[in-house]
Amino acid sequence: MAEGLILRRVTATYGSRVALRAASLEVRPGEVVGLVGPNGSGKTTVVRVGSRALRPREGTVLVAGEDPYGVPARLAARLAAVVPQEVVPAFEFTVREVVSMGRTPYLSTFGAGGPEDERRVRQAMERSGIQHLGDRPLAELSGGEKQRVILAQALAQDAPVLLFDEPTTHLDLRHVVGVLDTIRELAVAGRAILGVFHDLNLAAASCDRLVVLDDGEVVAEGEPADVVTESLLRDVYGVEAEVRAHAVTGRPTVFVVAGVGAVTR
Repeated sequence: MAEGLILRRVTATYGSRVALRAASLEVRPGEVVGLVGPNGSGKTTVVRVGSRALRPREGTVLVAGEDPYGVPARLAARLAAVVPQEVVPAFEFTVREVVSMGRTPYLSTFGAGGPEDERRVRQAMERSGIQHLGDRPLAELSGGEKQRVILAQALAQDAPVLLFDEPTTHLDLRHVVGVLDTIRELAVAGRAILGVFHDLNLAAASCDRLVVLDDGEVVAEGEPADVVTESLLRDVYGVEAEVRAHAVTGRPTVFVVAGVGAVTR
């Protein structure tokens, strides 16, 4: 499979506000990379840049070896699929209709989906555990159910790069585990996965590598044990906390005591 997601010295802005400053990162096929950092550090902007939703002012973006801003939108949609943080249904689409939209990049201008598209949609719904919701309007679903519908849509899109903005938002514990297991299976199958996480413990437990953003800049990257440190929590998040290795996995685990940990940055 072609190389995954590469950002080289990318600067991105919203009007006059700089959201990313010469940020570089790489997500290789077969790995799950977690993007972490304080609120407003630029995490969602990375997802937008990588998914062709926000053209950077400077720098290079490559998705599966292609410049997504240099190819037609239909081709770009075959390169990267996105699971956003929030889902706001604009029309009364059913769950099956929403998941089927993931196949749009593969259809001709006037063509309907064929047997292969139907198979991909069915598999995506089964993998996301929503096959029983097919005829339900999206607007009637809970936040967690909507999140799994959009995950299924991204799976149906069958792109080599997947971008998740808070993939476990609104999910109960069972479905958090299910989604993380699915993400890992996709990586094992050769996908390049980038996920935005607010929960450092969840990111450290489920990702191969972490990239830390602060004020639009990449300030640390590497394996979780090398990144999640007490000094990083102090310098980037402004908290005093204890980091210990998990007794079973050996992954770093953050312990914060309410009312004790805040420091002045």
